[in-house]
Amino acid sequence: MKILYLDVTMGAAGDMLTSALLELFSDREAALSSLNAIGIPGVTYKPEGKSSCGIMGTHMVVDIDGTTEDELHSHEHHHEHEHTHEHSHDHEHSHDHEHHHHHHSSMHDIEHIIRHLNVSVTVRNDALEVYRLIAEAESKAHGVPVTDIHFHEVGTMDAVADIVAVCKLIRDIAPDRIIASRMCTGFGHVHCAHGELPVPAPATAHIIEGLPVFAGDEEGERLTPTGAALIKYFADEYGNLPSMTVSSSGYGMGTKDFKNGNFVRAILGESEDKMLELSTNVDDMTAEQISFAMDMLFTAGAVEVFTTPVTMKKSRPGTLITAICPEMCRDQVVKAFFTHTSTIGIREQEIKRHILNRTIETVNTPYGDVRVKKSSGYGISKTKYEFDDIAGIARKNDISINEVVEKLRIST
Repeated sequence: MKILYLDVTMGAAGDMLTSALLELFSDREAALSSLNAIGIPGVTYKPEGKSSCGIMGTHMVVDIDGTTEDELHSHEHHHEHEHTHEHSHDHEHSHDHEHHHHHHSSMHDIEHIIRHLNVSVTVRNDALEVYRLIAEAESKAHGVPVTDIHFHEVGTMDAVADIVAVCKLIRDIAPDRIIASRMCTGFGHVHCAHGELPVPAPATAHIIEGLPVFAGDEEGERLTPTGAALIKYFADEYGNLPSMTVSSSGYGMGTKDFKNGNFVRAILGESEDKMLELSTNVDDMTAEQISFAMDMLFTAGAVEVFTTPVTMKKSRPGTLITAICPEMCRDQVVKAFFTHTSTIGIREQEIKRHILNRTIETVNTPYGDVRVKKSSGYGISKTKYEFDDIAGIARKNDISINEVVEKLRIST
């Protein structure tokens, strides 16, 4: 099982996550080229080497029409955020009297930008969901509807750049499971457009509700709303580094120098494919209830869920519900069984899976970039187009899935 571990015990911001993930690629130039082909208006990604506490890593500079995001913010806002300032959001009327020359972007504007980028449907949807997490948090913080939340235009493109980049790199890495450490928020106060605010900032505080966090022992802002939202959206679970064979690691550096370091560490590896088979019989659930329970089992961490018709006691027809999951997900899957099915008992047995090595590549087609799943091993190789991508093409062009696949085979 391919596991992506995100060590955010020193905090997280969008650019730090982008940099750490970029370092995981063996061909970083190709990965960087794919980011710069996304097509965010006026944006160029420019990684640069940076060290923190003697550790060398990458700091991602987002160049916007020839000006870096740090230069934009130092000249336009004079903010003192410790990371990248990608979260300088505001609602429409809160301080226009102070910054009347600033333009703002609504959530509708953000959606328009993201929907026109050169990324897959999955990445586009990921980015929009992350932005919605941020907008909802801003809505709670300011006490205004999400539709009234506006983002400073000066920060729009670099924020979009960070969010879309992280979404794309994670989908290109294609981990089976993402585990994050506890998040360090920092403490103290930070100066922004609203004046002096406590750390974590109000929007960040809303995003991290229900998540494991700690303040750390060094004053300053460690966790931005964008960093928190990305971790919350992608992490399947939180905890320490799991038992696995590490294949690569990357360090994404923040802007400010902290005494104890300021970076995100990403670790990619393979865990032993030790799996559990959990199953139960039910005879008093409707088809709709069983379907919902299966969805919840997948959400809890099962990699396979299926049903089998069985005959139970007193010759009653019933359904055997089976879930295959990694050992680390046992408790969540067991809880999902008891929560979402009528069972009062679950069987468990340890199994082993034999799987092919899997990678995801992006190929250029007449319909745009399409992801291709490639599997190999045991002298066998298989190729399959990502269903979400071809389904999106089929909808857009009003043609069948089979027709899309056939045309892609001919063109590639």
